[in-house]
Amino acid sequence: MPNIKTLTVLGTGVLGSQIAYQAAFHGFAVTAYDIHDQVLEKARARFARLAGIYQAEKVAGASEGKAETALDNLRLTDDLADAVADADLVIEAVPELLELKRDVYRKLADLAPARTIFATNSSTLLPSDLKDFTGRPDRFLAIHYANNIWAQNIAEVMGTTETAPAVYDAVVEFARNSGLEPIEIKKEKAGYVLNSLLVPLLNAAAGLLLQGIADPQTIDKTWRIATGAPSGPFQIYDVVGLATAYNIASSSSDAGSQAFAHYLKDNYIDKGKLGVSTGEGFYTY
Repeated sequence: MPNIKTLTVLGTGVLGSQIAYQAAFHGFAVTAYDIHDQVLEKARARFARLAGIYQAEKVAGASEGKAETALDNLRLTDDLADAVADADLVIEAVPELLELKRDVYRKLADLAPARTIFATNSSTLLPSDLKDFTGRPDRFLAIHYANNIWAQNIAEVMGTTETAPAVYDAVVEFARNSGLEPIEIKKEKAGYVLNSLLVPLLNAAAGLLLQGIADPQTIDKTWRIATGAPSGPFQIYDVVGLATAYNIASSSSDAGSQAFAHYLKDNYIDKGKLGVSTGEGFYTY
């Protein structure tokens, strides 16, 4: 079974930065890649905030210096070849755009060592949509994380019919060694387990809003009070990020999803209101 010691994360957005920091916190040597220095400066700020969150939320070991040590385990670069040169595992966390992801894997196929395992963190695309562009379908699979990874600490692992069993097992072990609970998906399913449950809720909330049934605050309050859930669907949208929600909705052929994409663009995206990451979305932070 491959031994994963070095990790590269492609994309330092909300979830990409969490994936990288969580692995670094648990002792992995991590390289975080993004497209240019300006984006990487934002990533440095995200990593510093995560160190503070881990301490504030009393994640085991954070107060004993692990939160700061994690920052030392992180290296940032905007050079893709340099980022993957010594990677045992590359986790791709770029925007949910099929052709963008395929282009990334075409480049990775030429740049990464033969031993390197590739994994997509896509929440909507199947690994089979991407495997033929990796140059190594037997060393490719999906690993999907929940937001607030330090608390909602699952990692859904899903291979294709071509994923080597030893590679699958190695990624399951990597997830476990990263302080996560591996969720082993037995066969490909769009949305995995988590989003197969979550997305219908989010879509229903969007429909209620667009139909004028209730505003986001009322919808969220109803869900929280009636179910005991800590967050409502629009609070979840803000955490996931409205740019991600927009990309997913706009790529759907469903008329309701298209209408929600237009609503997000006109009312939030074009105004720079992207959710928690920018301090304002459906709510102000």
